[in-house]
Amino acid sequence: MTDKVLTANRLADGIAVWLDANGQWVENLQDALVARHAEAVASLELIGKRDFSANKVVDVAVIDVQEQDGKLWPIRLRERIRAQGPTMEYAAGYRPADPAFIAV
Repeated sequence: MTDKVLTANRLADGIAVWLDANGQWVENLQDALVARHAEAVASLELIGKRDFSANKVVDVAVIDVQEQDGKLWPIRLRERIRAQGPTMEYAAGYRPADPAFIAV
């Protein structure tokens, strides 16, 4: 089974977030709780539904990741971009994504 993490967008500001081992939504993918078996994935899905219903997050999804050299890498390009930020100059406070991270 592919490793998985739970991601969403924080309702308050739209920022991409990931669920950590403490049940908190964090802004850094590298801090995410990694599910490595079906029961853990089912738990992530339940937490995502709960927090969506509580209006904490939107666009909740369990995504595939792989660990390389101790770093989590989303499998899909869309998720790599969400983890790193926009692919171009966007606005003050937002830096472009690292091209090496989002490279396919």
